[in-house]
Formats: sequence, structure tokens, C-alpha cells
Amino acid sequence: MRRFAAILALMPAAAQAQPVPSPIRIGLSAPLTGPDAAFGLGMRGAAEQAVADINRAGGVNGQRLALVVADDAGDPKQGLAVARRFAAERVGLVVGPLNAAVAGAAMPAYAESGIVAVTPGVTWAPLTARGFGTVFRTCANEAGQSALAGTYLTERFANRRIGLVHDKTTFGRGLVDGVARVLKAAGQTEAAFEALARGDRDLSGLAARLKRARVEVVYFGGLAAEAGLLLRALREAGLDAPLVGSDGLLDKEFSQVSAADGTVMTLAPAPRLPEAKLAPAKPHSPETEAFAAQSYAAVEVLRAGILGAQSTEGRAVAAFLHGGTPVKTMLGALAYDARGDLTPDPRRPAYTLQVWRRTPDGRIDYAGNTVDP
Repeated sequence: MRRFAAILALMPAAAQAQPVPSPIRIGLSAPLTGPDAAFGLGMRGAAEQAVADINRAGGVNGQRLALVVADDAGDPKQGLAVARRFAAERVGLVVGPLNAAVAGAAMPAYAESGIVAVTPGVTWAPLTARGFGTVFRTCANEAGQSALAGTYLTERFANRRIGLVHDKTTFGRGLVDGVARVLKAAGQTEAAFEALARGDRDLSGLAARLKRARVEVVYFGGLAAEAGLLLRALREAGLDAPLVGSDGLLDKEFSQVSAADGTVMTLAPAPRLPEAKLAPAKPHSPETEAFAAQSYAAVEVLRAGILGAQSTEGRAVAAFLHGGTPVKTMLGALAYDARGDLTPDPRRPAYTLQVWRRTPDGRIDYAGNTVDP
């Protein structure tokens, strides 16, 4: 009896001595500084919320998640350094990067180390076509944006003079090349094919060339800051051509450009994040929300991959995801093909057309302004 009592007395101590499972580390590669910092901060907030929500629900197989945050600044060299850091620290699962140029530089390093990277915003089509094997998206590739924009242009501006302009980035050039292919397939040729560089302030020469080409609409592959400058330059040159662009136009700067009224853009429909529990509400803006839902979903994809593979090893997680099993996310059920692209879901369009319109209070907003192709 004494021996039995002694065993009982030791049981609490033994229970306390049970080791706590190490957390599963998930990396975040995002532009937290630089021109795209607002987007990156939205990614960070969403990933942090997803990790907190999953941990609150019991974690993954009883293990908590831990987010390892790294700033890639939207710079390819810094993005590659982040990838090498994660490899050295044995972080096998990553949300990001956001920028196409960063992904192009970093993905080979991720693939070599067997790290799964789920990007919430790189639509650059060749990224998954390069056969890395461990890259996935929670966004559709840019082919969908180019196809929708190209169809809109060929139908609304049939036999009209269309100008194409890109910002010399991988993202912008890819979009414009895709639109050009749609135009060609429809038997229509662009009236001008031009380029500008991010950071250019004087676009008067470009506007003059577009005016000489007598363009009646401009498709721009690039981001909001340059789109606003391009619109201003066109209007100063006396050219009233409307602008068509991509989700790169999501920026509060663009909403403050008076000439933006009437601009059409392709945009992936995404729900707002669920309200964070036990945490103060974070400020919302078009930039912070642009990739928030996709970033939250990226964490959910990684969670599902771990559960499906019954492993935290990157290549095992990738193999499960490539199998095409739908995984539940806040974006809906997502399934992947052998390249890491989303399998099309006819119930949910990859992109819609939204038009920026002036509101009664003088603002310019796209919310609720859907247009048909």
C-alpha cells in the first residue's frame, strides 16, 4: 500500500515532466519596408491572425504554430537572403513572397531546400511552369487577368486603337504580353506598345507618343503610383483615353487621382478576414486588405498540407498538395494541380472586372462596381 501511495505521489511530477511539443515554424517573406510595405503589413497581420486562430483551436495535431517573420523589402536580393535564412534555420513552410521578381530569385533556393512556399500574390504565370515542385499560390495566375482584360478590350473596343504600356517589371510585362496575345487571337493588333519604369515621374514623352498613335484606350501592366502618373500625363496631353489595369491598381494613392474615375481593373474576389478574437481591431485600407485573405488562406493551406501528409517535411507536404485534394480555406475549397496552380472552380470566378467610380462624397472607389466583360 505504501508503495502504491508513493507511485501516486510521483504521478503529478511525472506529468509535469512531459516535454512540450516544439511549435511548427512557418516563415513569412513579405515586403515590410519599401514601396510595397502596406501590402506586406497586411500579409503579416493576416498570417498572424491565421496562426492565432489555428492555435486557439488546438494547433495542428496538438502542436502550436509559430510565425517567423522576415522582411524581403520587395527586393530580389533580399528575398533570396530570406530564403537562405529560412533554409539555414530549417523553416520548411513559408507564406510568400508577394513580388514576382522576389519569387523569381528566391524560389530556386526554396525548391533546392525542399521548402514549401505558398505565395498570396505572385500571379506571374511562368513561376509554377518552371517545375520547382514546392511552390503554390492562393491566387490565380496572371493568365486569368490578361484573358479577362483582353476579352473586355476586344469586345468593348473592337476595331479601336488600343495602347499597351508596361512598367518593365516581371509582373507588368507578363500582363501586357498576355493581353497582346488575346488581341492577336481576336485579329486585333495594338496601336502602341510602350514601357515606363517604376519611379519615373515625367511621363510627358510617353503620353505624347500615345497621342501620336491616336490610342483610344490604354491597358497598363503595373502598379497604382505609375498608373496615376500615366493618367495625369494623358489628360495633360489632351488624351481622354480610359485606362484598364490589374489588381496592381489597389492603392489609396490611386483613389485620390481625379482622372481615375472610369478606370477598369481585374480583381480576384476575396472575402474580408474574420474579426480577430482577443485582439484589438487593426486599421483597414485597400493596401492592407489587398492580399490579406490570400495570406490567411496560405496558412490554412500549409496546415492542411501538414495534416494530409502527416508530416511537417516540406516535400511531403508538397506531394500531398499536388495530389489535388481540396483543402478548406476562407477563400473556399482550394485544390492544386501538378504545377502548384489552383484548379479552376466554375462556381467561383478567378477574377472579376471592377470600375473605379466617383462616390457622392467625392471619393473614387471600386467597391461594388462590377462590370460585365
